[in-house]
Amino acid sequence: MQNYDLIVVGSGAGLMVLEAALQQGLRCAIIEKNKFGGTCLTKGCIPSKMLVYPADFIRETEQAGRFGIKAQPPEADWDTIARRMWKQIDFHKDIQRNLGELPNLTVYQGTGAFTGTHTMAVHYGDGRPDDEISGERFVIAAGARSFVPDTQGLEAAGYLTSERFFGDGFPDKPWDSLVIIGGGAISTEFAHIFSAFGTKVTVVERSGQILNREEGEVADFVARQFRKNGVEIRTDTVVAEVTSEGGKKLLTLENRLDHSRTTVVCDEILVASGVRTNADTLAPERAGIALDERGWIVTNEFLETSQPHIWALGDINGKYQFRHKANYEAQILTRNHFGGGEKAAASYSAVPWAIFTHPQVAHVGRTERELQAAGVPYRSAKNHYSEVVGGRAMGYRSRDDDDGFVKMLVGENKQILGVHIVGPQAAVLLQPFVYLMQMGYQCNCTMQQSEAAGAEIDGLRLLCPQLGSYTPIMDAMVIHPSLNELTAWVFEKLE
Repeated sequence: MQNYDLIVVGSGAGLMVLEAALQQGLRCAIIEKNKFGGTCLTKGCIPSKMLVYPADFIRETEQAGRFGIKAQPPEADWDTIARRMWKQIDFHKDIQRNLGELPNLTVYQGTGAFTGTHTMAVHYGDGRPDDEISGERFVIAAGARSFVPDTQGLEAAGYLTSERFFGDGFPDKPWDSLVIIGGGAISTEFAHIFSAFGTKVTVVERSGQILNREEGEVADFVARQFRKNGVEIRTDTVVAEVTSEGGKKLLTLENRLDHSRTTVVCDEILVASGVRTNADTLAPERAGIALDERGWIVTNEFLETSQPHIWALGDINGKYQFRHKANYEAQILTRNHFGGGEKAAASYSAVPWAIFTHPQVAHVGRTERELQAAGVPYRSAKNHYSEVVGGRAMGYRSRDDDDGFVKMLVGENKQILGVHIVGPQAAVLLQPFVYLMQMGYQCNCTMQQSEAAGAEIDGLRLLCPQLGSYTPIMDAMVIHPSLNELTAWVFEKLE
């Protein structure tokens, strides 16, 4: 049995910890059952953005007349768009090749499952016998997979998930019609993409609104724009049954409020009903790893599991399924294991995200309904694009139904509790607030403390030496993938 200093399961953000371990001269192994690079590179945020940007361009061109530009309807070259997307996904081959050339690293392309607290079997699924390996330490970064509801006839009729879409299910051309089951981030991004390319899109969501993790006003705004662009939205609706006939798929939809039923016909079905944990594939019970009631691996603020030599990061610990959150956790682990100094704890007080639909959505902090439920006092303010010159230059007017806005929720002592943006470049507009909130997490001094230490600004700098530095930027989560990475990551290149 081969023994390793560190075994990493999953080749997404786990690669960051692996790289640091190899630099320390540790003997390492990595286990990956799919393409190398993780969900983001191979079947998530990166390839989807290669489709989102052309869709954005189509929508923006359609609105160019509002600021005096006459443009012909754009013609999409699907083959070129697809080639650009596959070029990004194919970077997984470079990752795998480079890993195979590293000293002190063994690459196992299979499924890892614990056989004990320090041992793991690697199953290949092609008739080869399992490898059994042991490790002093483990980092579990095995991610999540699409959740598929148990719907009558769905398996027989056939459907796609994001995994299959960015694999053998990618279409030769946009479908004429598409039904998307689910109303969250993945659903609304795909609805934007295909509706812009001319597909008739229907979104089926069981709750009362799409984007139900967003501020209600933001979700309603997106729904109105979707309907304006021809996307049909069925909320409070479930798929009761699916059949197929003559190359088409027929979905029987049932309204959860009045139980009425209707039938929708489409070329393809995309299931985007959320994700489920991959922890079940790891046989965590054999290692004594605790799971929560939904099957996610339980971790503390140091990303430690119930076993002191096993850590978990990214989607599999159930704390926000975003690549930038996984990157942040990988940085925490790397610092704690190989950086020396005081042990760092992960904070989720300023987790940002963006939904690259149209209009774009960005969010950090709490929503108004969350603050009300918690009894937290707050004030709110809202500003529309049309109320500033930059927005008016883009053609927005106060009477326009697509006049987006930023909504700010502020608590006592001017503390930022939540920021919600819907409209062009929402992700870029949001990021400065993430840095401000991160600074608040790092510096808890009060004005009275600063005054006691001397002049106001000098006192703050004594109590918070990172004030005015780039430390809060380096320690904050940066929305991935967005242009914010262009400015945030420049500090990593300081000579």
